[in-house]
Amino acid sequence: MSAVIRYQNKGTEKRVPCKAVLTLGRDKNSDIVIIDLLASRNHAMIRRLGSNDYYLIDSGSSNGSFVNSHRVTIPRLLKTGDRIQIGGSELIFEQEYTEEDTMDTISMEETIISDRPVIRQITVLVADIRGFTSLSESVNIRTLTRMMTSWFHKVTDVITEHGGIVDKFIGDCVFARWEFDSQDEQSVVRALQAALLINEVTEELNKSSVEIPEKLHVGVGINTGVASMGIGQDATALGDAVNIAFRLESATKVLGTDIVMSESSYSTLPEECLAGEKQHIRVKGKRDVLRICSMHFDDVKKVLTKMKQPASH
Repeated sequence: MSAVIRYQNKGTEKRVPCKAVLTLGRDKNSDIVIIDLLASRNHAMIRRLGSNDYYLIDSGSSNGSFVNSHRVTIPRLLKTGDRIQIGGSELIFEQEYTEEDTMDTISMEETIISDRPVIRQITVLVADIRGFTSLSESVNIRTLTRMMTSWFHKVTDVITEHGGIVDKFIGDCVFARWEFDSQDEQSVVRALQAALLINEVTEELNKSSVEIPEKLHVGVGINTGVASMGIGQDATALGDAVNIAFRLESATKVLGTDIVMSESSYSTLPEECLAGEKQHIRVKGKRDVLRICSMHFDDVKKVLTKMKQPASH
């Protein structure tokens, strides 16, 4: 599924295809140059995640970016017909179905009818900034936008560099996944490594943003299981494995810890290396209790360090 940005320029309609990253601003090197004093030099970008999810991300501009008249402070998922406003300029986002997309959709419909959904084994990581609502009420919107833009960019890079896929931005939360074909403890190790670096990114933001009244913290949920990989070209993971990861992230607040892992994740790690507190919890939507391991970021560092050490004889 391709996407384009449509806008008027000197009475002529322009159509610019969306690539992995499309930049917008007054700078002459922008993909779409906006000649408007209300536009910043590097004003915003449209970034693609997966096959066909496109997000508008403000780059900390002076006057803000708007979608359908609502100011964007965190990455905004675009849908066909959305109106992007930058200064006095308006651009329209459109996604277009190709013949190949249509064939994929038909093929998937046939798969659903024959009861053979696309199932993959995945490790899911959900990382959420705690107290974001109160933060957004106490910090200047330009400062908030700049902070969140920096956080999402760096977190995306961390996950990608560790072999993961950013599935979605949901508010102040990032949802990522690692896919594998058989039981593979490396997916959990990579998720833990990414979690550590996400915490470091957040700590750096605390140091560089003196305007924020309280330190930012992240909570992380990690779960391993099977999931349906969505419909057509949309590779979004769906299912219980994903839902549990979100519940585990919420549990970090109740348990007063940084990371909560399910048994399906922590059981892939060597028992002698595992640090943290094992316990049972109940989560919304699940009748049975879940076996989990709660850990602080310092615990994770110890686990990963022990796993690197050669076995003693």
